[in-house]
Amino acid sequence: MKQIIAMGGGGFSMEPENPLLDQYILKQASSRKPKVCFVPTASGDSEGYINGFYKAFDQLECIPSHLSLLKPPTGDLEDFVLDKDIIYVGGGNTRNLLILWKEWKLDTYLRRAWENQTVLAGISAGSICWFEQGVTDSIPGQLTKLDCLGFLSGSNCPHYDGEADRRASYHQLMKSNEVISGKAADDGVAFHFADQEVYRVVSSRPSARAYQVEKMIDGEIQETEIVPVYLGTNEAL
Repeated sequence: MKQIIAMGGGGFSMEPENPLLDQYILKQASSRKPKVCFVPTASGDSEGYINGFYKAFDQLECIPSHLSLLKPPTGDLEDFVLDKDIIYVGGGNTRNLLILWKEWKLDTYLRRAWENQTVLAGISAGSICWFEQGVTDSIPGQLTKLDCLGFLSGSNCPHYDGEADRRASYHQLMKSNEVISGKAADDGVAFHFADQEVYRVVSSRPSARAYQVEKMIDGEIQETEIVPVYLGTNEAL
């Protein structure tokens, strides 16, 4: 089964005291102690971001590592990536991420890993990148459309409740036919895809929501609210 877990926000970098989403991601691997690799390309391989990852994941049942393209761990990135159970992509500048990944052929290696049952996950830029299109703040002061990898169909908008202009910008880009219909996620919400279909929607915050967002025939935008499974309950999967 091919899996992608796309987070609108949350995880160790946004909710350091709330590990629910990160724990959920680890549970989706086939290994009891999965090898999880953090990819901080979008942040410019921020040392603080990398250190935050290790601080969080050293406390969890896994074998953490990271992949910096500024200081590659090996000359054979393909083998390095394919050896991992989970690839966890951080937030930041999605445009830079895509340019660097393609230059290093990391996009090709990640597709191969995904097809080989490696779980792909990520927050913000690490969510947008897997879709056909995303709403990005890669250009300072603007929210614009960005063509992405297309592992998943449709468009994606993270931080739907966390940033004031996200919802309005997503609607406007869809009305102007710049962005195709897609999925939006509040901070703390993750879409879990299995074989490119939504398998489950989960959250680390009880009030957070997800949305299917579509342009209708009359040109208006329709949001269909999705209530996620809150991971903080005993009934959570």
